[in-house]
Amino acid sequence: MKNLAPSHFKYTEEHEWVLIENDIATIGITDFAQSSLGDVVFVELPEVGARFDKGSTFGVIESIKSVSDLFIPLTGEIIEINNILEDQPALINNSPYESWIVKIKFINTDEVANLINDQQYQQIISNN
Repeated sequence: MKNLAPSHFKYTEEHEWVLIENDIATIGITDFAQSSLGDVVFVELPEVGARFDKGSTFGVIESIKSVSDLFIPLTGEIIEINNILEDQPALINNSPYESWIVKIKFINTDEVANLINDQQYQQIISNN
């Protein structure tokens, strides 16, 4: 069984995972999210250098079932995108916790405190 919420990540209620390393946040979608979406067929990625406020839409993920917005969990600037997803979007289904979408340099450390831990996230998905 897959680990539905690895403990070394932070999470959002929008089913994104966040790995914090100094002032860099690596962002992807959770196993619960990819499972709910079904087979991912397309990921729209932002441009490197683009800046987003917390909660803004930074991209789109499309599956055979639906199209969903991706929301930035922290205010910051995109410093890297996972270009592999453009040609192989199904990697998100196969390994959601290794298939990150973007990396940002975040500017407000106070926002990190608003992310939830793995136990809080498990509680959210167990209610769905």
